Amino acid sequence: MEYLAHLKKDKKLARTIGEDVHILELHPNIPVRIMASIISQQLSTKVAKVIFNRFIDLYKGKEPKPRQVLNTPDETLRGIGLSNAKVSYVKNVAQFCIDHKITDKKLLAMENEDIIELLVQIKGIGRWSVEMLLMFTLGREDVFAVDDLGIQQAMIKLYKLDPDDKKAMKEQMVKLSKKWSPYRTYACLHLWRWKDNVPVGK
Repeated sequence: MEYLAHLKKDKKLARTIGEDVHILELHPNIPVRIMASIISQQLSTKVAKVIFNRFIDLYKGKEPKPRQVLNTPDETLRGIGLSNAKVSYVKNVAQFCIDHKITDKKLLAMENEDIIELLVQIKGIGRWSVEMLLMFTLGREDVFAVDDLGIQQAMIKLYKLDPDDKKAMKEQMVKLSKKWSPYRTYACLHLWRWKDNVPVGK
């Protein structure tokens, strides 16, 4: 893979790479992917999957259009395990996608920062959520999730960063990540994997 040689120029990051090779994929129907990210907030992956499957089942197993979601009664959405807040946020996504004509084609033609600026206007969606969408739904190769706790923990350990001053730490992280460009998404994927697999005391 082309990205590996580039990332391995950073000797410390090279320690995290191992044998794994990551491939990014494009997942269609971005409005539903945004709804999925709201449904999964503060839930374990397992529970989030169960609730999302129930959500899809409401529409005979097919991913719904934003208008269908808006027309779904709140109590029906609560019935699959969504809180009042999440019902409101999911409907906000549907309304926003209609108002701003959000389609896969439209977002695929936009730059990362422009997508972030657009989608953080949705209540319940923050910058981190959009960065995850850019990485895992749009398959963008050069996204760096500076606010992600796992990335922070991995970089504190790998680069001996001082976690006490959060602002200075994030500035240092961004500075370090610049040399990984244009493959920062892959760097994040390797850092997450390394953090979860690193033996205690290493």
